[in-house]
Amino acid sequence: MKIAYNWLKEYIDLPLSPEETSKTLTSIGLEVDSMEKMETIRGGLAGVVVGHVLTCEKHPDADKLSVTTVDLGTGEPVQIVCGAPNVAAGQKVPVATVGTTLYPTGAEEGFTIKKSKIRGIESHGMICAEDELGLGDSHAGIMELDPATHPGTPAKEYFQIEEDYQIEIGLTPNRIDAGSHYGVARDLAASLISDGRPTALRLPSVADFSIDNNSNPYPVEVMDTQACPRYMGLTISGVKVAPSPEWLQNRLRSIGQKPINNVVDVTNFVLNALGQPLHAFDADKIDGRKVIVQTCPEGTPFVTLDGVERKLSAEDLMICSATRPLCIAGVFGGLDSGVTEATTNVFLESAYFNPVTIRKTARRHGLNTDASFHYERGIDPNMVPFAQQYAALLIRELAGGQISSQVQEVYPKPFEPFRVELDYAFTNRLIGKEIPKEQIKTILKALEINILSETEAGLSLEVPPYRVDVTRQVDVIEEVLRIYGYNNVEIPLRVHSTLTYAKQPDRDAIQNSISNFLTANGFNEIMSNSLTKASYYQDNATYPIERCVRILNPLSIDLNVMRQTLLYNALEAAQLNANHRNSDLKLYEFGNCYFYDEAKKPDGGLAPYSENQYLSVLIAGNDRPASWNIKSTPTDFFTLKSFAEKLLKRFGFDLSEAQTDSFDSPLFSEAVEYKLRGKTLFHLGVLDKKLCRSFDQKTPVYFLEMNADTLLGLLKNHQITVKELAKYPEVRRDLALLVDRSVSFAQLKRLAFSTEKKLLKSVTLFDVYEGDKLPEGKKSYALSFVLQDPERTMTDSVTDSVMNKIAGRLEKETGAQIRG
Repeated sequence: MKIAYNWLKEYIDLPLSPEETSKTLTSIGLEVDSMEKMETIRGGLAGVVVGHVLTCEKHPDADKLSVTTVDLGTGEPVQIVCGAPNVAAGQKVPVATVGTTLYPTGAEEGFTIKKSKIRGIESHGMICAEDELGLGDSHAGIMELDPATHPGTPAKEYFQIEEDYQIEIGLTPNRIDAGSHYGVARDLAASLISDGRPTALRLPSVADFSIDNNSNPYPVEVMDTQACPRYMGLTISGVKVAPSPEWLQNRLRSIGQKPINNVVDVTNFVLNALGQPLHAFDADKIDGRKVIVQTCPEGTPFVTLDGVERKLSAEDLMICSATRPLCIAGVFGGLDSGVTEATTNVFLESAYFNPVTIRKTARRHGLNTDASFHYERGIDPNMVPFAQQYAALLIRELAGGQISSQVQEVYPKPFEPFRVELDYAFTNRLIGKEIPKEQIKTILKALEINILSETEAGLSLEVPPYRVDVTRQVDVIEEVLRIYGYNNVEIPLRVHSTLTYAKQPDRDAIQNSISNFLTANGFNEIMSNSLTKASYYQDNATYPIERCVRILNPLSIDLNVMRQTLLYNALEAAQLNANHRNSDLKLYEFGNCYFYDEAKKPDGGLAPYSENQYLSVLIAGNDRPASWNIKSTPTDFFTLKSFAEKLLKRFGFDLSEAQTDSFDSPLFSEAVEYKLRGKTLFHLGVLDKKLCRSFDQKTPVYFLEMNADTLLGLLKNHQITVKELAKYPEVRRDLALLVDRSVSFAQLKRLAFSTEKKLLKSVTLFDVYEGDKLPEGKKSYALSFVLQDPERTMTDSVTDSVMNKIAGRLEKETGAQIRG
């Protein structure tokens, strides 16, 4: 939200500079994101002065140029070559002196005036036209100023160029009470009063508001008072729509808004001044001379101000005439009912709409307007009549006309203030410091929180309804603390704490341990949105779209379901890096995935929904970049497999217990699945080429996804034991096997360990051969077996016996042939 410093001072006697104002706002919870110096004319016409043309003669070498001498008030006239047809001696003109930077109308960049020679004649400045100064669009000739103006008068002073500061506040959703200049001024006043610097807070006067006549009434009917608890309307007849006066245009420009016309600008001005959205209708376009607030049938076509035809929902609240919809209530106006230059009669709306209704409608149609921003957060229902009166007075002043109807109001159930009890002792205990009771009361009064009664223990309070976020005692305490100042609460010398014991295994500790391991190995952690595209899961056999948790009112089609996997988030990060020419990637992410099970719907409630935490790891490009003494090393499946197995070892798992099977998924070209104690822990492999190309990946991408909840479950009963180093040496024996191509190393390893559980320590594969020298459908494996007896030295007979037993089991179970 943007506010202007000078505009802010209309509502408060502000003794603070713009910089001090920004610091104060941040300290009281209205964090300032940026502050920028603003001028009604870019550059502020610095270096431009009023000049008096003393002489004007034709250029000797150019028919369309004139050589002038100009008095700039410095005592010594300067010579300027001018090409304007209307330049003449005796004129008062704007002159850009040497070194001045001008920003012409419509130009993105400025240009600097330099001393120059034009057709051999020196020129020391430039006599300016309207567009060259950025004051308008005319380039017909130079500007002729008031003859009474003294030479040397700064153009900034002559044209009344204003300087201002635009302060941008990162307004949180719960603080719409500060969503206007008056709202911000109210918080600043409370802060100043709390600091012992009393200041005056003021609203504009509406004392002159009166009904001129009742010649043009438009009755109002509200069909749904829950969606529209308060609605007010009146007419102003005989207006003349025209450009707004300079002061109003400057106010809107100071916060980055473009002036439109005097009527529309008034509604935008009041919104930003007081926080109350208004809407002005062309009264002559309201069929049947009646305004009805209601919903329309599902699918009703409606063309909004941007020229887009939208299909209405049966839940969209509409402002209608007797025959047709005119406006999406609180969100966006209609194309055929707004104020134009031909408008002479205006129906002015001021209302309070239900925040939930407005929010759903705005999201449904993908609209985000200033009005919906305020309405969907909850405006002040008591500001509705005041803002309407203020706007009506401004329209009558700036556009003429008369207020030609009584105020039509529907307000069946007035809003009640919130009742809150505040306990002094609890307040001081929660804040961590004893704040004087009188100061607490001063802060509350400055925040317009009414004190109903007081006891020695505390206060009975009445919170105004515009403070939708202050409904509990702790909310009031937070208000007291932010105005008192967080920085005024000293850090205590002693910290009182309760010892807590985390459940084992500690999820955070495990996650940090994994993060530290991966980061130490060159990986970068990413964090992504849990919301994603439903299109990723369309026709997806691995993650069917039926299992997606859908968002009822998505912000966009790119964020319409909850993710089932971290795969697409990792690929989006890889795509972003690829587009920035960074193709060597090592990424990981911890994140939750969400699932919907239709079969559990009869159980009711949240039964169909589940949530699990996962770890994803993605590698691509080179594992190691090239250097002067080494070549680059590309990543491959075994690079990722190595990290995965090291991670398991990090937590003390015995890899000989792990079972690996093929993981069949169209998302992968090849992949394997790891199981421990019968539970699937993770899968990893090389992603499908077509999938990679869709994310701009030109090299193979390897991906792992681990169920972090499963890992935590395995660690729950997992114990790491320590034993002394073996005293007796290992024995290594190798076997060459001829096996069917369908037989995997994992099968052979599993069979070996199940055959010899005591003496066999490890099995590794050190050679694979497939070629035309072998029978069809066969391959050759070379395996290395490490044997060790913890109690004695292994003898040849014992070793041979074990190896024969293993070889026999392999032959029997897999049909392997021993080759040596």
